[in-house]
Amino acid sequence: MNNATEIGTKGHPEVVAPGRSEAGSGLQVTPSAVGRIRAILAKEGISPEVGGLRLGVKGGGCSGLSYAIEFDARPRERDNIFEFDGVRVFIDPKSFVYLRGVTLDYEETLMRQGFNFINPNSARSCGCGSSFSV
Repeated sequence: MNNATEIGTKGHPEVVAPGRSEAGSGLQVTPSAVGRIRAILAKEGISPEVGGLRLGVKGGGCSGLSYAIEFDARPRERDNIFEFDGVRVFIDPKSFVYLRGVTLDYEETLMRQGFNFINPNSARSCGCGSSFSV
């Protein structure tokens, strides 16, 4: 089981219980996603102690909002910071409104390879899973 620590904007750590999926639970990252994030950080030469995965939301896509995912060398001042088994995830406050309660998974099959967002806030999403609406 992953134990996630959220370091809130006030600087006080708050443990986020694994396995919760309701909208108030913060963020969950599956073990397969943690492993893939760790591998990409190493390949990019980003230290997991300082850098991490940045998740965000931007306008666009066929459903109105699109997920944004990139790797960042360090968090920004107002980021929500989550840690899962030594891997950090950064989410800016505006995006966190849409991403609160999301589970990030990584899938690698013959048909598909990539990160999946399981978003309880999404009213509908497109077929490819990269955009959604609330």
